[in-house]
Amino acid sequence: MSKIKKIIIANWKMNPTNLKEAKKVFTGIKRTAIKLSNVKTVVCPPFIYLDDFAPLCKENKISVGAQDAFSKNKGSFTGMISPEMLKKNGVTFVILGHSERRALGETDEFINNKVRMSLKTGLNVVLCVGEKERDEHGWYFPFIKDQLLSGLEKVGKSDLKNILIVYEPVWAISGNSGGQSMSSAEVHEMTIFIKKVLSDKYGINTSLPKILYGGSVNPKNAEDIFVNGQIDGLLVGKASLDIEDFGLILKIANKI
Repeated sequence: MSKIKKIIIANWKMNPTNLKEAKKVFTGIKRTAIKLSNVKTVVCPPFIYLDDFAPLCKENKISVGAQDAFSKNKGSFTGMISPEMLKKNGVTFVILGHSERRALGETDEFINNKVRMSLKTGLNVVLCVGEKERDEHGWYFPFIKDQLLSGLEKVGKSDLKNILIVYEPVWAISGNSGGQSMSSAEVHEMTIFIKKVLSDKYGINTSLPKILYGGSVNPKNAEDIFVNGQIDGLLVGKASLDIEDFGLILKIANKI
C-alpha cells in the first residue's frame, strides 16, 4: 500500500440498484479524486459493479474495494466470493468485520479467517471494529480490544502494512435509527486506545496500521473529526453516494 497522507473509503453498501446510476456516482467521485495529491480514495460498490469500475482505476489515487470476501479461495461455497476472485479482477481492498456482517452472525474467528486469507492473497484489508452501545463504566474498551486481537490473531508484523483499522461504533452509523457521529474528543480517545492495543501486541517500535473512523460522517463534521480526532482517514457510508457531499469530504481531507 503506497504511503498516502489520508485514506477515504466509500462504502456504498447495497446501493445503487442499477449500473447507470452507479457509473454516474463513480465517475463523479473519480473526477474529484484524481485531482487530489494528499488523498487515496477507495470506492467499495456492490460486487456486481466491480468488473465495470476496476479497469477505470489506473491512477494510484483511486482504487476499488469489495465489501466482503470469503475465508477460502475456492470450493463448494454457494454464493460466496473469494479473495482470489477479487484480486484477479482488479480489486485491491476489502472491507472485513463490518458491523452489518457481524449482525448476520459472523464470528470473530470467521472474520479472522477471512482476514488471513485476504492478506495471503495480496489484498489490503480494511478491518472494522466497533461497539453496539456505550455504557458509563467503559466496558466498550475491552470489547473493542477483543475484536481487534481476535481479528488480528496469527497476523504477523509484516502484514500490518496491508491493514487499515476502522473504528465504526454501531450506534453512530447513519443508517441505524438515531445514528449520530461521535464527538472528535471521543474519536481521539478511541484512536489512542487502539494504538495502545496494537503497540502492546506488536511492539512500540512497530509501524502500525492507519486508523480510520466511520459513523455518520458528512462534510459538516469531517474536518473536526480529522483535526481533533487525530485519525488517518474515513469510512463513509451514506454520504459516499452523494457526489457533491463525498467530493467535499475528499477536498477537506486533502487540505489537512
